[in-house]
Amino acid sequence: MRVAVVDVGSNSIKLLVASRAPDGRLNEIRSRTLEVRISRGIGSDRPRLGRGAMERGIAAIADLVAEARGLGAGAIIAVATSAVRDASNGPVFLDRASAAAGVRVRTLTGLEEAGLIGRGLATDPALEGLRDFHVYDLGGGSLECLSFRDRAVEGAASVPLGCVRLTEKFVARPSLPLAEADARAIGRHVREVLLHCGFALPVPPGVAVVGTGGTLTTVRAMVAAESAVPLERANPLLGVALLRELLARLGPLDLAGRRRIPGLPPARADVFPTALATLLALAEVGGIQAFRHSLRNLRWGLAAERLG
Repeated sequence: MRVAVVDVGSNSIKLLVASRAPDGRLNEIRSRTLEVRISRGIGSDRPRLGRGAMERGIAAIADLVAEARGLGAGAIIAVATSAVRDASNGPVFLDRASAAAGVRVRTLTGLEEAGLIGRGLATDPALEGLRDFHVYDLGGGSLECLSFRDRAVEGAASVPLGCVRLTEKFVARPSLPLAEADARAIGRHVREVLLHCGFALPVPPGVAVVGTGGTLTTVRAMVAAESAVPLERANPLLGVALLRELLARLGPLDLAGRRRIPGLPPARADVFPTALATLLALAEVGGIQAFRHSLRNLRWGLAAERLG
């Protein structure tokens, strides 16, 4: 059977169509990402989805659901995460999107999202050798944190440190270079939230660190572009020194300059410096030297759950 997953994130809306291979592994049939950014306004005290963002999101969901049907998906799962979860009019958006797509769109809790990200990572053949490890998934609205012992989830937390949310909170004009004062404020806030969120940090010695989400995918895409290789062939080990170098290089650029960087999607260029500053603060608190990047996260977890 083919199963389709539509993931309605803060920055992008993604599709995965997958099936179970005879050896039990998941096979990707189709993957697609639409940069929609439904989360504008998520950084306010009372987040609310704008009318234009809702219309774009509904159209994108209907488009991806139609594509999944065309690919013969026997089951279609559609879920929303931080932006919809926190928005006061999130239920209205879900009702309208469900009606337009003909598929129920539901909101995941933060802990559901974190657990499904962990399940998705367990399907990655490149991570089969890991037993004890931490996972960090940075999105537009939240940061999901997971700790695994013997490949079972031991601890999880969902914290409101997404790059869209923090850009709106701390960066008055994202079209300009990132001010050093703003970068320091982002770092202080991230460290403060992480130290009081209840998740066990720093990472214990000898425990691997896996990173997922759009920011690290973008970093790896930039490495791939510089090396003229496909994303999947680029080195998945992304050192904190590399993230620091990228922030030093991109932070002084204005938005137009960042949009010209190979591998950096133009739609993410406004929040990318904030995302790098967030990961650097996480690395400082966690004593992390490198993130081992994986492309498998929430969508893969939902597909694995549905396929059994």
